[in-house]
Amino acid sequence: MTLLLKLLLAPLLVVGSSLAGRRWGAPVAGTLVALPIVAGPILLVTCLEQGPQFGARAASSALLGLVSLAAFTVVFAWCSRRTGWVGALSVAWLVTLALDLGLARLHLPAFAAFAVVLTTAWLALRAFPPVPGSSSSSSVSSASSASSAPSGAPVWLWWDLPGRALATAALVVTVTTAAATVGPSMTGVLAPFPIATSVVAAFVLAQQGTDGAVRTLQGVPRGLLGFAVFCLLVAVLIERLGTPATFTVAVTVTLLVQLGWRWTQTRRPALATD
Repeated sequence: MTLLLKLLLAPLLVVGSSLAGRRWGAPVAGTLVALPIVAGPILLVTCLEQGPQFGARAASSALLGLVSLAAFTVVFAWCSRRTGWVGALSVAWLVTLALDLGLARLHLPAFAAFAVVLTTAWLALRAFPPVPGSSSSSSVSSASSASSAPSGAPVWLWWDLPGRALATAALVVTVTTAAATVGPSMTGVLAPFPIATSVVAAFVLAQQGTDGAVRTLQGVPRGLLGFAVFCLLVAVLIERLGTPATFTVAVTVTLLVQLGWRWTQTRRPALATD
């Protein structure tokens, strides 16, 4: 059963979120990859294989891994101004791994780590480069950015979705297999490693240009509230409720939080014009 979860659950969630992003656009894609579609299955398998106490510590550390995820989005966005997707991805991964190694040494209570994540997400949104259409963009940057964006509809290569699924399965199997060796802290911070986010960002940058990549990645820190709530609930409930009940509650609450947050964001422009 756990082997099937490793090989199927997270890859299917990544493929589903990718298809939804193609259907509804870059902001939705960024928000969806900010959900625990990879970290959730990793934590689930970890709890099943290593026990609730190990899983609680891993979930608490996964909150700190979200700090690295937010940093990844900002670094990739800025690097995309000067390099292609290979260079941007290389630099962003190095920064993420360095942060993960440092954050794995911290042992913060779950609620303190939750506060750190929300603060980091708020700061990350303000650290993105400007894009046309945003309040911080000037007419000059709008013209230059628009000229650098590829025109036409995105062309999705046949191996895109299988590649995302294979990369996701490889991460889940690697992290969960090494969990007993590396310990709960490292398992936790690696759980949100931006595999799905990396693939989405690289494809959007190559096909839609820098502005499309920035708009997509801005959805990640906006969506970290639901991700953080998920990790927090697993950390504080797993030893009390057990694995099935905890993950049922965590998934349900996370979806409600994410839908509510999305609704407030879509309502804000309408209220501003009233």
